[in-house]
Amino acid sequence: MSETPSPEIKGLSFEEALTQLEEIVGKLESGNGTLDDAINAYARGAELKSHCQKKLDEARMKVEKIRKSDADGAVSTEPFEA
Repeated sequence: MSETPSPEIKGLSFEEALTQLEEIVGKLESGNGTLDDAINAYARGAELKSHCQKKLDEARMKVEKIRKSDADGAVSTEPFEA
């Protein structure tokens, strides 16, 4: 089972991917459907989770690069921490 998101999932915004992931979790938690449906949903959920994590990592990197100029105050090189 690959954790690399498909091109379709890569095209989703963080919010769209998170919404779909939440729907999958709800379906899996309900226990409704066949085993094959659950396996497919789990695989898609793994792709969505990977995509969401990548988007969060990209956002953290952007936050780490944000610095104030000397005229506006101190310059921070501390990384963003969740």
